[in-house]
Amino acid sequence: MQVTIDKNSGYCFGVEFAIKMAEDEMEEANSLYCLGDIVHNDMEVKRLSDKGLVIIDREELKNLSNCKVLIRAHGEPPETYKLAIENNIELIDASCPVVLKLQHRVKTAFDKMEKKDGQIVIYGKKGHAEVIGLTGQTLEKAIVVMEDDDLEKIDFSRPVTLFSQTTKSTKGFYALKEKIAQRMASSNQTLEEVDFTANDSICRQVSNREPQLTRFSQENDVIIFVSGKKSSNGKALYQVCKTQNERSYFVENEQELDPNWFAEGDKVGICGATSTPMWLMEQVMHYINSLGQETCAQ
Repeated sequence: MQVTIDKNSGYCFGVEFAIKMAEDEMEEANSLYCLGDIVHNDMEVKRLSDKGLVIIDREELKNLSNCKVLIRAHGEPPETYKLAIENNIELIDASCPVVLKLQHRVKTAFDKMEKKDGQIVIYGKKGHAEVIGLTGQTLEKAIVVMEDDDLEKIDFSRPVTLFSQTTKSTKGFYALKEKIAQRMASSNQTLEEVDFTANDSICRQVSNREPQLTRFSQENDVIIFVSGKKSSNGKALYQVCKTQNERSYFVENEQELDPNWFAEGDKVGICGATSTPMWLMEQVMHYINSLGQETCAQ
C-alpha cells in the first residue's frame, strides 16, 4: 500500500496559535486554566491536559479569581471579559484574528440594525463556542440558523443582515442566502428594494479545504479522515470526502481502523479537520503501514 497524508490538512492558523500560546504559558507555570476544550479533539486535549492544561466551563469560571485563563481560538462574548475584570482574572487571549474581526463586524452591523428595527442572522450551530461569542455582540438578539426549519424564526418583512460562523460550508451559506432572499422578496412585494445584506464571513483557510479534499479524495482508493467526533468542521469536511469517494472512513484515532478497509496495492490518503493535529495523522499512517508489513510477513 501507498499511504499519503494530505499536506493541506491539520491545524488552521487560529488553532495552532492557541495551542502554541498554551504551551508557552505552561512552560512558565505548571498549570493553566482554559475556558472550554482548546480544540475539538480529545486526543490533543488529553496531551495538553497531561502538561497541565485544566479545562473549565463558564460556571466554573465564575468561581475563579486571581489566576490566568486561556481564551481559545473560538473567541468569547463581552460578558467573559467583564467577569475577568471583576474577578481579577488575567486572560491569555488566543482568539483567532479572523474571529475577532468577525465579532467587530457583527457588533457594528447590530448597532445599525437596532436603529431600523432590523435583525442579525448567523448561519451556524447554536451553542457552538464561536457562535456564542458572536451572539454576545448582539445582546443575544441574533437569530442562529442551521436548518430550513430555523428560517421560521426570521421576520422577513424586516431588514436582515446575514453572517456566517467562520467554519461553515460555503455551499451551505450561499444556499441559505438564496432562501432568505426569496422569502424576503415574497414578503416585501410592495418595496422597490429589499433590505437584505449577506456577508460571506467564512474563513478561506477553512473553505479552501473543500476543493483540496475533493481532489485528494479522487486521487486515492481509500480515504481515512481523522477528526474528533465533536468537531463540526470535521463532520462537514468528511462529507466532502465521502461524496467523492465511497471508501472514506471517519476515525478518531488508529484504534478505530479496520484492516478490512484496505487491499493490497491501495493508495491510501489520510486527511483531517482544522482541529486535527499532524502527530495524530502520522500515528494513523504508521499503523496503516504496519498492517501492510504484517500482510507481507504472512
